[in-house]
Amino acid sequence: MNNQTNKVPTFFRFEDLRIYHKALEYISWVGKVCNGMPDNHSNGFEAGFNHSARQIALNIAEGSARNKAQFVYHLKMSKSAIRECVVYTTVAFNEGLINAEQEDDSRNQLMEMTKMLGALITSLQKSASAQEQYEDEPYPSKNW
Repeated sequence: MNNQTNKVPTFFRFEDLRIYHKALEYISWVGKVCNGMPDNHSNGFEAGFNHSARQIALNIAEGSARNKAQFVYHLKMSKSAIRECVVYTTVAFNEGLINAEQEDDSRNQLMEMTKMLGALITSLQKSASAQEQYEDEPYPSKNW
């Protein structure tokens, strides 16, 4: 039986967002990569990288419970966390903590999430703008 066809919407709506699941995958990826780093490099780098990766998903979850403007704000915070992860990726590669394939994998995941967040932000802003236009009309556009 196909899980997708019988999927019941979750109580927490953010769990229905593909970007949320991509962020969870990235958290796992960062955790595995950091576990493979040498122990002598534990100057907080791994903790910071893991924290920034988690912030992507956490901001999506937090913002989803808010109004549209606040959700957009939290999605932009997720994009900021992505940029932090780009820096961690570059530092890790430059320090020889990850190889070129891992750097490329990280960057590709981060670019994909950035695009997904951008599309979601645009969609939310368009729907909010359409709602504002509708609310500015004295009555809905119907002939009474």
